[in-house]
Amino acid sequence: MAAQPQPRLPLSRDRILQAALELVDEHGIDALTMRRLGQELGFEAMSLYNHVANKDDVIDGMLDLVLDEGELPVSGGDWEKSIRESATSIHAALRKHPWAANLLMSYGQVRPARLQYIESLLGRLREAGFSAETTYHAYHVLDGHIFGFSLWETAHSFSEEQVSEMQEMFEKVMTPGDFPYLYEHGHQHMTDGPHKDVSAFEFGLDLIVDGLKKIHAAT
Repeated sequence: MAAQPQPRLPLSRDRILQAALELVDEHGIDALTMRRLGQELGFEAMSLYNHVANKDDVIDGMLDLVLDEGELPVSGGDWEKSIRESATSIHAALRKHPWAANLLMSYGQVRPARLQYIESLLGRLREAGFSAETTYHAYHVLDGHIFGFSLWETAHSFSEEQVSEMQEMFEKVMTPGDFPYLYEHGHQHMTDGPHKDVSAFEFGLDLIVDGLKKIHAAT
């Protein structure tokens, strides 16, 4: 007796957004079309419009899912720990979904969860005792580090083939005689060692928080 085909799971907004997130994480934002998303789910593209308005609505929903993976700064207690843990969690989400940082920084792309994060960070800094003027700069430095570093990482993500080509070019052009420190730095990129045990993002974040601690102690 022939096996009966498995029934398709019904469509829902949550299922569509999760499928879109997986598609874009694997293939990039340019791969997202309503037709391809429908194919991934086993439905015609028109069926998706019963649950999402259009492609822009899908992108907004995906961005909300990414933002939900980050943590807001916790009110009360150790402000340093709260800010550090929040920043690290947001960076982890942006690193997991490397297409998202650029979209979240685009003009007009303001999601409710992003506004809530900004409000929470500003409030946490003010509650910790920083002045409005210091909070103004501290917010921009922290947010700039989170998103700027995430964008930098995205621009420096290479395939194994590209890494091999870069290593070959590196050995030919950046000789230790002409560029001793650049050669040393490049060699660190190509090899394992203690430097790889430290997160560059967290290293920079600690520098920022340590600077804020000095300002806080002086007030």
